[in-house]
Amino acid sequence: MALQYNEFYHRHTGLTIGVEQVLFSKQSSFQNIEIYQTDTWGKLLVIDGMVMLSEQDEFVYHEMLTHIPLNTHPDPRQVLIIGGGDGGTAREVLRHPGIEQVDLVEIDETVIQACQKHMPEIGNWDNPKLDVRITNGIEHIKESGDRYDVILVDGSDPIGPAVDLFRKEFYSYCNQALRDNGVMATQCESPWVASYHPHMKEVYDSMNELFSIHRPYLASIPLYPAGLWCFMLGSKSENPLSEQALKRAETNTTSPNIPFKYYNPEIHQSAFSLPEFVREIFLP
Repeated sequence: MALQYNEFYHRHTGLTIGVEQVLFSKQSSFQNIEIYQTDTWGKLLVIDGMVMLSEQDEFVYHEMLTHIPLNTHPDPRQVLIIGGGDGGTAREVLRHPGIEQVDLVEIDETVIQACQKHMPEIGNWDNPKLDVRITNGIEHIKESGDRYDVILVDGSDPIGPAVDLFRKEFYSYCNQALRDNGVMATQCESPWVASYHPHMKEVYDSMNELFSIHRPYLASIPLYPAGLWCFMLGSKSENPLSEQALKRAETNTTSPNIPFKYYNPEIHQSAFSLPEFVREIFLP
């Protein structure tokens, strides 16, 4: 009998994916983690009943979370990733040859272990520039004293251990941990799902208070709720749409070290063009 994975984001409306095999299923100290072999999307990582990534479309999320802020910054060298236990965000960061160190801070070691075993091609775990730390990302950024050029928040939806990643206090810690021209970006939910709107607005308002430049941007990710996903960029001084940033986007997309599947200079610029219904979430 065929199996199905179902994720409902509003009543009986949601996503259905055919499942061929359950590869991993475990309740960790923090959350329920599952990996499925699907009939269409390759392997699928699910946490607490919500899709985190599939092998077939993960490149969209990871490229857009990573390369827009990295190309906004003039010379990123030290990068912090909060979350990102599947390894995809670190993989994309490490494709920039100027990167010297990537600290990946993941609260749940089980996520990393499951992905290393069942989805090893997603990450770049053996790279000597990558330092994996199993701890609470908020506590790390609050107490470590480390300073970063770029901070990327690759967390799950605002439930469980990720809920505090949508609050102003957390973004204040990020601001303090960034250098004077630092840039950060975070995933910020689907604008099509009304229950996410308060969290999206909270992130927007927090960055508005804390950063000189703050901008939402969008990407199309098929397996995320309703297929359209929002990210939020906060910057102390660097404009993602400046002539210099767009030039870096153009230069870096021609590098053989970064074989893009979604991101390009035109996407870098157009991602910040928001439909009116999305604008209204942030500026009602």
